Amino acid sequence: MKKKDVLEFKIKLEENIFHLHQTLKNKTYQHSHYTAFNVYDPKLRKIHKATVMDRVLHHAIFRILYPLFDPSFIWDSYSCRMGKGSHRAVKKLEKFTRKASQNNKRNIFALKCDIRKFFDSINQEILLEIIRRKIQDRDALWLIEKIIQSFPAGLPLGNVTSQIFANIYLNELDQFVKHNLKEKYYLRYCDDFIILGESEEWLKNIIPKIACFLQENLQITLHPNKISIRKFSQGIDFLGYVVLPHHRVLRTKTKKRMMKKISLKQKMYQEGLVSEESLNQSVQSYLGVLEHCEGCGVAREMERTIDKANG
Repeated sequence: MKKKDVLEFKIKLEENIFHLHQTLKNKTYQHSHYTAFNVYDPKLRKIHKATVMDRVLHHAIFRILYPLFDPSFIWDSYSCRMGKGSHRAVKKLEKFTRKASQNNKRNIFALKCDIRKFFDSINQEILLEIIRRKIQDRDALWLIEKIIQSFPAGLPLGNVTSQIFANIYLNELDQFVKHNLKEKYYLRYCDDFIILGESEEWLKNIIPKIACFLQENLQITLHPNKISIRKFSQGIDFLGYVVLPHHRVLRTKTKKRMMKKISLKQKMYQEGLVSEESLNQSVQSYLGVLEHCEGCGVAREMERTIDKANG
């Protein structure tokens, strides 16, 4: 980019920021329309992208709300939080299984659930009511309402604010499970959650209690096809890995998807559609995933796939 273009860009950016400040100050701010597009990760998801000016505001709101709400979240909520993440969630699940099973001396069961169309189903007024319990400032609430109500219903996948709003919403579930049901071995990542118990019957009895709470308090429902209770000895499928009594392996679907993608990337490299650097980055990314489980066999299979493609 030429110096002239850089200067013009900076001037335009400065003008937009001043304009945003002025509209917020005199309360004439209006959220712009979203741009929608699809991604596959691996299932189809519809992402809604806000304008640059709106995204600047989203990040500012996130930075204010996060330290206000995060301390009130339970420890074992792992999605979109500093120092958490999917790998720490899986590690904590392993720790829970060791404690609950007394180092694999006792049989235990795992209840796994997720929310049906979670982001689409979030009730905006219920979310705002939860936020109002902690924030009383009228100007702040006006702006938060503007952001939440900028989308027709639910929350858009793509906003950084949707991450904190989702955790605020499902913190209600977390508190219910921990303090009302008094479940010791409970953890959640976004709308996926797991409860460990000694008895399959006990876990079956918990399901309607959770379903009733979600419907009456948050107007969301459990996904009927994604409720499962399994013996720990059969393995607990969670966040791309399967946790077993003595080790952790990659989920079969994750492995197949990984091998398919690396084969496609190798083919694209041979056809000159991607660079060697891009291919190596993909390989290193997948090897990083395998570092968190017993993935030596998968790594060797990946190497054989690349060697075979290279002739």
